[in-house]
Amino acid sequence: MSSLPSKDDLLAWINDNPGKRTKRDIAKAFGIKGAARIDLKRMLKELEAEGHIEKKGRLYRDPGKLPPVGVLIVQAPDSDGDLFARPMNWDGEGPEPRILFTPRQSDPAVGEGDRILAKLFEADGEDHQYTAKLIRKIGTNPRKILGIFRKSDEGGRISPISKGSDKEWIVRSGDTHGAKDGELVEGELAGPKARMGLPRARITDRLGDPGAPRAVSLIAIHENGIPDAFPDAVVAEADAAKPATMKGREDLRDLPLVTIDPADARDHDDACYAHADTDPKNEGGHVIWVAIADVAHYVRPSSALDREARKRGNSTYFPDRVVPMLPDTLSGDLCSLHEGVDRAVIAARIVINAEGQKRGHSFHRALMRSPASLHYEEVQAAQDGSPNDRTAPLLDDVIRPLYAAYDALVTAREKRQPLELDLPERRIELSEDGKVTSVAFKERLDAHRLIEEFMVLANVCAAETLIAKRTPLLFRVHEEPSPEKLDALREVAQASGLTLAKGQVLKTSHLNALLTQASEEHSELISISTLRSMQQAYYNAENYGHFGLALQHYAHFTSPIRRYADLIVHRALIAAHGWGKDGLQPEEIDRLDETAKLISDTERRSMVAERDTNDRYLAAYLSDRVGAEFAGRISGIARFGVFVKLDETGADGLLPMRSLGDEYFHFDAEAQTLMGADSGLVIGIGDRVKVKLAEAVPVTGGLILELLEHDGRARPTTRRSNRRKAPTRRKAGASKGKRTKLRKKAARKAK
Repeated sequence: MSSLPSKDDLLAWINDNPGKRTKRDIAKAFGIKGAARIDLKRMLKELEAEGHIEKKGRLYRDPGKLPPVGVLIVQAPDSDGDLFARPMNWDGEGPEPRILFTPRQSDPAVGEGDRILAKLFEADGEDHQYTAKLIRKIGTNPRKILGIFRKSDEGGRISPISKGSDKEWIVRSGDTHGAKDGELVEGELAGPKARMGLPRARITDRLGDPGAPRAVSLIAIHENGIPDAFPDAVVAEADAAKPATMKGREDLRDLPLVTIDPADARDHDDACYAHADTDPKNEGGHVIWVAIADVAHYVRPSSALDREARKRGNSTYFPDRVVPMLPDTLSGDLCSLHEGVDRAVIAARIVINAEGQKRGHSFHRALMRSPASLHYEEVQAAQDGSPNDRTAPLLDDVIRPLYAAYDALVTAREKRQPLELDLPERRIELSEDGKVTSVAFKERLDAHRLIEEFMVLANVCAAETLIAKRTPLLFRVHEEPSPEKLDALREVAQASGLTLAKGQVLKTSHLNALLTQASEEHSELISISTLRSMQQAYYNAENYGHFGLALQHYAHFTSPIRRYADLIVHRALIAAHGWGKDGLQPEEIDRLDETAKLISDTERRSMVAERDTNDRYLAAYLSDRVGAEFAGRISGIARFGVFVKLDETGADGLLPMRSLGDEYFHFDAEAQTLMGADSGLVIGIGDRVKVKLAEAVPVTGGLILELLEHDGRARPTTRRSNRRKAPTRRKAGASKGKRTKLRKKAARKAK
């Protein structure tokens, strides 16, 4: 070609030839040689300056279009089951294009969050602009980064909000996602870390003002990857649900089944009723009814609702919000046992004798109508002689019989001897604008214990029924402490002058005896140490028993609105009794192990999120009291310092090693103690301390403390000339016997 092409010709060729976009390819296509290449280069630069094309490396392309090959992030299926994806990088001025992923039969399975390298084709679809074909999978969701964005001319940085993290990430100008300075953002790593300098990140989501009170739980939700928005298909499925009818159900609407919940509860998934047994062979016995919302009627296997509930695993509770397992149409309405309306339930009828021992039970798929939705405090007040207008009509026929049955169950409980570890639980009160107004410890009433005993009994009945009917289910498993943790507990007990016998099969009664022996001075130390020795409960398709409750067979049945495990048990009961086609399906049975692992993980995820949120709220509450003095007890020992639980709020703060004194402290990981190299001071779990609040950081939840007193004595001071140098380790810390003597010495000093 003797003359240069026009700019329009160049743009048309670049768009029509996405696979050949270098300057050499363009020159060859138009026959441009020699000095004319200089003019071609000038034209390409002009097109780039005008925004018509952009240069990526050696390639030229239309900035408003995606390249022919790119990295995509797969999104969740839509209501029709189609998979869509979004580009990993989008620099165009218009909205991010939507990409329909069309897998071939030979392609490996991909799901939400997967990253794929794909070939892209422009499309004329109404709801998508491109289609994509898989080249290969390149991994799943990268590590998420949550922090505060600090803007700069080159882009900016993300400062972390997690406790214990001081690493920052650099964000290039093209990766800011439009974030403003000081905003809370979510990001992800952008490429491998360079050999020198800070790692790079790209911002994927903007979460608003980090200082807003209600951002606290939002931080925990995003930090822990908890799904907090329901897909349209899930909401549509819930909205289409209709109230259950009497078809295939027993009529229990004449039974006065009442719900008893916290005063601010929005959903009521369990109701109960009890009366004296009229069978002369069971004199002094009781009949207990426990009715649980029939969630399985509405959430059918493999439906959009079911997939989302399984993915979430459970509801997550924060002081200012709940992230529910099910949409509010179900959790707050159709599956909630509100007073005065018909509701579908699966009910257990349980017969116990005068000593609280179970004589028999049966399950019923039914319809109920609750006469009252009560809360714990008013039920307890009625039983104690102060009924209100709501409880007075129910006192003789409902409330007193419930307590009579509970008294019998207490007798059986004392004989069974479950672990009696009744540690106080704190409650964070918020104002309407989300600020902490007070922190108090929840009062434990017999009304709370009554409901707990009824629920435990119903859970046992569910497990026993399914075992007897040879129906697969998910058990709630709690294994006994490991030998190593028991040895550590035994040493703490010995140092406090107590004994935990060795060489016998451990029972909860042995631990209860230890807790009872502990004097008031050592009770909290023994309680904390006993709690630390416990294994974490989990779900499993195999039955390994529940050590803490001292039960051989146990499954969660009583909270299907907020736990997926309970929904599985409901479906198993439906299948075992032949109540309908909405029971446990063969494909669910095949993946019970996978489901157990998934929901055990989601439970732990929620626990971490709830704990972190409480820590942030408490840090915000205490931020106005920096410099104030607090009493507390040591709750943990680490190489870098000591954790202290403050008496007033239950908040946990850190005493850095530098705050303990001007000497070197030996850390004994096995014994969980620190020992001063010069003073011989032994610091251990349970020790009383007086501290000063040095720093409170609401955005991370971190509290930094300074030690003032240890066990009533002022912080020791020494004249070491070089703190940094660790002295030769004393033999005192080398042997187990010597460590025990040190603990005993510390216990005597505390007296």
